[in-house]
Amino acid sequence: MTVYVDEAIWQWKGRKWCHLMADDEAQLHRFANRLGIHRLSYQGPPKTSAPHYDITSFERDRALRMGAVACGRAEIVEVFRRVRTPRGKSRMQDQRQLLSA
Repeated sequence: MTVYVDEAIWQWKGRKWCHLMADDEAQLHRFANRLGIHRLSYQGPPKTSAPHYDITSFERDRALRMGAVACGRAEIVEVFRRVRTPRGKSRMQDQRQLLSA
């Protein structure tokens, strides 16, 4: 499993931000925890359709030193498409609906 960070190009509150994503949601949370990013910063279902954290350029540098893979816009969009969930539902919610049907 891989953790990805795109370029820190998004300006907000005087800082540059980027996205931290992973192939697996559990791995994403573990990596964010190791980075010292609080779970409340998580953005994923049902708020957004793809599990991710918005991180600063400083956190990005640390993430890269810890083994995250740097990627460009096209690559992070591909990761987004792979991990997104339909209509903002988590995979667990989808599985529960299938089991109850």
